[in-house]
Amino acid sequence: MTPLPPAFLHLPLAHRALHDLARGRPENSTEAIEAAIRAGYGIEIDLQPSSDGVAMVFHDYDLKRLTGREGAVNAMSADQLGQIPLLGGQAGIPTLAQVLAQVDGRVPVLLELKDQDGAMGPDIGTLEDATAQALAGYGGDVAVMSFNPHSVARLAQLVPERPCGLTTCAFRRRNWPSLPAPVRKRLRAIPDFDAVGASFISHRFTALNSAPVQALKARGVPVLCWTVKSPRQEARARQIADNITFEGYLAPLPAA
Repeated sequence: MTPLPPAFLHLPLAHRALHDLARGRPENSTEAIEAAIRAGYGIEIDLQPSSDGVAMVFHDYDLKRLTGREGAVNAMSADQLGQIPLLGGQAGIPTLAQVLAQVDGRVPVLLELKDQDGAMGPDIGTLEDATAQALAGYGGDVAVMSFNPHSVARLAQLVPERPCGLTTCAFRRRNWPSLPAPVRKRLRAIPDFDAVGASFISHRFTALNSAPVQALKARGVPVLCWTVKSPRQEARARQIADNITFEGYLAPLPAA
């Protein structure tokens, strides 16, 4: 278990980077990433695999919402995806390797690997392997996390030098309609934290007062949270969370 570097507990993390469509910065875009760096924020971004096993910086499983194109992300190669511009921006979908070269250690980067099993099960591997490959030799602060505990366990094996964490929430049916009820009930209790080699959690900010979160915090486990969208929500979240992931406003930076 590798602990989180201090930067992850001090710099607010821009959710899907500092995106703002009105300013030409789509979510998870190189434009939004550069804006976050210039503003001095940490960055949280999402990963999906290409058809040829490359870690791509993209949130959805399907291309439609963010590009206007039809098709699944994992049905196209990294080169093809790189040629598809994000709606509201100029650049195509970046690879993780491209983003790491862009950041170049200037701010901490939190990577969320999207579940590839479909039900938080063990049918994973391609994205984890691709992530580890992209991270090889990178000298900046990076932490990795996933809702899928199998993914976190594999990452802890592949990149033991990087902090690994669980993305967590209350797993309500309305938010996770396709996830079987027994799986939702089990994950809600965060039972895998120790077994998978996690060193932190990132929990939905509206459920930070849950018993599993409180128990981990009492042990000294760092608690990040997602996604805060206003100063009022931030004040509420910081009563428990050590740091926030934010969007829709400019979170205050710590005093120099």
